[in-house]
Amino acid sequence: MKKVVKFGGSSLASAEQFKKVGNIIRKEESRRYVIPSAPGKRTPDDTKVTDMLYSCYGQAILGEDAEKDFEEQLEAIKERYNSIISGLNLELSLDEEFKTIRTNFSKKIGRDYAASRGEYLNGIIMAAYLGYEFIDAAEVIVFDENGNFDGDKTHEILSARLENTERAVIPGFYGAKPDGSIQTFSRGGSDITGSIVAKAVHADMYENWTDVSGFLIADPRIIKNPKPIDVITYRELRELSYMGATVLHEDAIFPVRKEGIPINIRNTNAPEDKGTLIVEDTCRKPRFTITGIAGKKDFASITIEKAMMNSEVGFCRKVLEVFENNHISIEHMPSGIDTMTIFVHRDEFEEKEQDVIAGIHRAVEPDFLELESDLALIAVVGRGMRATRGTSGRIFAALAHANVNVKMIDQGSSELNIIIGVRSHDFDAAINAVYDIFVNTIV
Repeated sequence: MKKVVKFGGSSLASAEQFKKVGNIIRKEESRRYVIPSAPGKRTPDDTKVTDMLYSCYGQAILGEDAEKDFEEQLEAIKERYNSIISGLNLELSLDEEFKTIRTNFSKKIGRDYAASRGEYLNGIIMAAYLGYEFIDAAEVIVFDENGNFDGDKTHEILSARLENTERAVIPGFYGAKPDGSIQTFSRGGSDITGSIVAKAVHADMYENWTDVSGFLIADPRIIKNPKPIDVITYRELRELSYMGATVLHEDAIFPVRKEGIPINIRNTNAPEDKGTLIVEDTCRKPRFTITGIAGKKDFASITIEKAMMNSEVGFCRKVLEVFENNHISIEHMPSGIDTMTIFVHRDEFEEKEQDVIAGIHRAVEPDFLELESDLALIAVVGRGMRATRGTSGRIFAALAHANVNVKMIDQGSSELNIIIGVRSHDFDAAINAVYDIFVNTIV
């Protein structure tokens, strides 16, 4: 059995955390490929190493005027790593690595290079601690000259490199362009690296270790002690991630999904917890009708009314072209016989609202047009809803009981999710009401 294990920054913030990670890896022989992040915060008011590196590089590009601050910040970063090395009793020196970093920072080599050094240095320490082979991600994770990830080339190179490598540490978050310059994924990109490695080695499982025991049915900042999600499908996860659930980088799903490799979200601080298993599909019956609830605030809606619009060929296309021409993405579009409403992100729309209004008038000559802001969208997601009658009715009843006015409801044909639009000030009350009717009334 082969497992790829990725550990987040909070799991590797100190020597004590490193020891926990080491115990987890050594507990199972199958944990053969390790993807470390850069050290995270040791305490709530601490600073992540990645942020320290960004700040240090910012001083470096200012030149002689900020040389003292640059040297002090670089020394502080070095001390963070040395404290980990010392705490692990390793015979390891990163002096030469820091000399190279100092030189490259002085050459203003780039912010991506600066940020990637957190994972790179942590990878060296992790490999030394475990006795695994260290493989620089710059040698095996490929981006094209425009900075776009090249999945096919990466798979070819990485598969060949790991074919005869029993155990390895590959730093997360970064790779390299054809000219050798470092390119990073977006924040949280170590999740993606782990997924890419899992695909390359045909892993049986991709374990993603963080500081929470998997996904929760709802945001714990809104619901007190929400129930955990035991098993979730990739499709359900995509729906929840899109609406704000952020335990896992959403792009990490694609490489493993193609191979049918499950992802297990685990907690470094509670390794006995089973966490959440993310799978392509499952016959397991969910504990509740819904799998999860997630949402976002700060939406705006544009309602367009015109008599007999349903018989006007091309009406919707003309309206949507106005948004396309103004580079505004559309979230949802519920409609009736004579009306259609378009939901958009408020911050995207506000700057161009008058251009959009004028464009709609020119395109379709509406009888009436109305704007609303301070709206929120809530996604109620669950594979169990397909086989359960009256789900929408229960949602409406719960929201009515909580005195929440529903501005919009939209259900996809897959019956996997229901999107509810409410006023932003009703956001927390709506989530509480839905959670209560589907979870608390069952428990």
